Amino acid sequence: MSQLYVSLSTQPAAAHWGANAILSFTDNSATIHCSDDLQQALRIIKKAARNLESLGNTQVQLQGEWHSEQQWAFACSYSSFKKPLGIAWLENTDKAALEKRFNALLFTRDLINRSPEDIYPHKLAKEVTDWLTLLGGQHVSAKIVSGEALEQQGWTGIYNVGRGSTREPLLLELDFNPTGDANAPVSAALVGKGITFDSGGYSIKSSEGMLTMKCDMGGAATVAGGLGLAIMQGLNKRVKLFLCCAENLVSGHAFKLGDILTYKNGVTVEIVNTDAEGRLVLADGLIAAGECGAELIIDAATLTGAAMVAVGSDYNAVFALDKPLQQQLVDTAEQQFEPAWALPLEIWHQEYCPSPYADTANSRSQKGGGMAGASNAAGFLSRFVPNNGKGWLHLDLAAAFNKSATADMPAGATGTGIRTIAQMLLNQ
Repeated sequence: MSQLYVSLSTQPAAAHWGANAILSFTDNSATIHCSDDLQQALRIIKKAARNLESLGNTQVQLQGEWHSEQQWAFACSYSSFKKPLGIAWLENTDKAALEKRFNALLFTRDLINRSPEDIYPHKLAKEVTDWLTLLGGQHVSAKIVSGEALEQQGWTGIYNVGRGSTREPLLLELDFNPTGDANAPVSAALVGKGITFDSGGYSIKSSEGMLTMKCDMGGAATVAGGLGLAIMQGLNKRVKLFLCCAENLVSGHAFKLGDILTYKNGVTVEIVNTDAEGRLVLADGLIAAGECGAELIIDAATLTGAAMVAVGSDYNAVFALDKPLQQQLVDTAEQQFEPAWALPLEIWHQEYCPSPYADTANSRSQKGGGMAGASNAAGFLSRFVPNNGKGWLHLDLAAAFNKSATADMPAGATGTGIRTIAQMLLNQ
């Protein structure tokens, strides 16, 4: 295996490399030609990393002067599922911080990228629990409610979405409590959508639409990765993690259009689209998070195509009734170089999925949920949070997964969002 040395320059490439070239080469080295503006430089570095990755199985060694964020941008874009990069971080930056961050990134990406035959509800819960226990030791405890026990205990969304599969659905409650006090208040709760495969149920997806649905547990992987990163960064407050895990499949025991679900908080929901299942499982997780008394609740999900239409695949969409908290997350995301954008949510969005038979429907009977589909989904979720939405944030992870490689990111999971979540926990 050959080794390629990569350095940075703010000088333009020689003319023979072409106008505005971002890469130039010698025998065993490459130079990335980028702006001295950090934001522009990061974008160029990501594109250059993808170009270098496409050259083949080459060992890369960074050299010269690199800002820590520049190294991070290169590593995120060069590393892929087929070629995980074991990067040697340069001595002129905080190597320990980069190593922790990369640990969390690889864990998150690996969970999302693996096949649905490999990552199913119980496997997802086990791998998250094992990893967080490795990081948090005796401060981590976990319990699972699964199968028929979900229905018996009132977790109707997770139970009904997952009952069509022979692999049991489950609710994982993981408690990270570094205080040593069993009665310590819960500082924050994280809720993740863990649909390990989404066929769409009886509102079945096309083959093309179903192909990447192993990524529909991206919310669960992202909140787990964010908690793990925060633990590695010294989190000293109690945080609970709720993962709502199921396979959404078709069978004689699957839930159907026209079914009406009654949640623990009394809200009744008519099913008008079995492919709007993420909000059904998240509703249970949000109720559980509210019951633990957390001051901050963050849920994350690959929830709607409408969010991607609104912000593309470079941003995660942020929704909240608590507007100062929403702005705090947007600011934190910017500081962590993980773009996020606030989309509209008001209490009246709860009215936009009406039902003549229940308090609400789980969507609108229109393609993609109709206009403002992402806001309507968030409005549905807002029915299940405490304190009229104060302290609650909803992340629709439009930037979590790429069906194919882009100019600046590899195919598959990106891990975008773990840094922001970790920082929000540390700031709480």
